[in-house]
Amino acid sequence: MSRSLKLSIGLVAVAALVLTAVVVLLPRVKDPSAQAEATDSTSAQLVREDSPRLSEGSSDVVFVEYLDFECEACLSMYPTIEEIRAEYGDRVTFAVRYLPLHGNSLEAARAAEAAKDQGEFEAMYAALFENAATWGHQQTSQREQFFSYAEEIGLDMERFGKVYDDPATAKRIEQSAADAEALGVTGTPTFFVDGKRLEPTRVEDLTDPLDAALDG
Repeated sequence: MSRSLKLSIGLVAVAALVLTAVVVLLPRVKDPSAQAEATDSTSAQLVREDSPRLSEGSSDVVFVEYLDFECEACLSMYPTIEEIRAEYGDRVTFAVRYLPLHGNSLEAARAAEAAKDQGEFEAMYAALFENAATWGHQQTSQREQFFSYAEEIGLDMERFGKVYDDPATAKRIEQSAADAEALGVTGTPTFFVDGKRLEPTRVEDLTDPLDAALDG
């Protein structure tokens, strides 16, 4: 299946599942120093120092996805994002923010954070999406399933469990959700390139901003 077709399928899911998404317009600030302060604040909300990265690019260009591991639209977009990351990942930093909106998505984010603590965020990110049919949209906790992925990845399970259950882990995820609210993000997936929110309807709506930012 072509990348464009997969994106189209993903975007249909986005349109169906994220009907409440809105774009929040920031008020105009005439004072240049105040404008710079507002921009810095927005940048801090968009990507924080402890936000997980899938890759660190050689440029200053940053691609951000607000996601929910249990979101069908995010799952539909996952293959396309992986193709884009394969193409741009050595030049662009790909960062992830959490916006848990489903029953087990908070626990999934905890698993991703606990894996990140051992340098294996990418492996858990892939395991969560690739096994979504097994754990997604279940009525009971999927903690045991997430721990099984950690074991398969080869993580230190005692350390994984401590970070998974640490209140500080939940606070980081809550901070991500609070940042989403401050930025006007109400649905997933939501994408940004260098602080600019994207409204993709085709694959070029994701790649063209990356090309422009890299050429800028």
